[in-house]
Amino acid sequence: MTAVKMKNILIEKLQNPERSFQWDKEKDTLRIINDKTGKGITVTLSGIIANWETGKEKAIEEVVYYVNEGLSVMGETHSLQGNEKNILPVIRSASFPQESKEGVPFLFDSHTAETRIYYALDLGKTYRLIDEQIIHKEGWEKERIREIARFNVRSLSVSLKEDQVAGNVFYFMNTNDGYDASRILNSSWLDAIKSEISGTMALAVPHQDVLIIADIRNQTGYDILAQMAMSFFASGHVPITALSFLYEDGELEPIFILGKNQPQENNTNK
Repeated sequence: MTAVKMKNILIEKLQNPERSFQWDKEKDTLRIINDKTGKGITVTLSGIIANWETGKEKAIEEVVYYVNEGLSVMGETHSLQGNEKNILPVIRSASFPQESKEGVPFLFDSHTAETRIYYALDLGKTYRLIDEQIIHKEGWEKERIREIARFNVRSLSVSLKEDQVAGNVFYFMNTNDGYDASRILNSSWLDAIKSEISGTMALAVPHQDVLIIADIRNQTGYDILAQMAMSFFASGHVPITALSFLYEDGELEPIFILGKNQPQENNTNK
């Protein structure tokens, strides 16, 4: 499957008289725009192709669903007031845009050298990132949004799937609710897991719909975690980072896996 073929398939399935499409060949992206509102969604073709290699038509259907749902709520008026329980943090890469296409700054905070924390208003099947415009319109304090989001993320389910590979234990959060990676902000939950881990605790948030927690019990475990993170990163709709993190004393430290499985801390974090 080539990028051109995937682009053509998506355009055909997303065709609508009120939509237009922009293909950026250099960035390997396709932007779908609602001409009535001027708002749009950009998808990365390489990630969709990677999913198609394993999921075939299902991978395309997921993207079509995501785009249709997203465009259906864009341009509508949304309110924070009365929707406090639907305010949640989302993890994004450090290179994620700091403002909307219209130039309105998003509310975000530093997290690690690789990641940032943005804030979203959940709309059911999709969500809207909270920006300065809606904050000023409703007269909210930014810290209030942060506090509500931190409270709400602790209420999300935290059931994990377990897999053992080469003597190491890996746990996966993959509910596909849009906030799997956000669970990395639930520090009390992470601390509880840390107390049960016998080896070194490491984590990865390769894209928004997966969180990997690893109990690294031998050197091979680092390589396995790195391979898992890279694989998920390449196939995610909203990629975050292919790097992993050590979790120690409540802090996340990005690490590179070098040579024969040896982890090296990324000292640019602080």
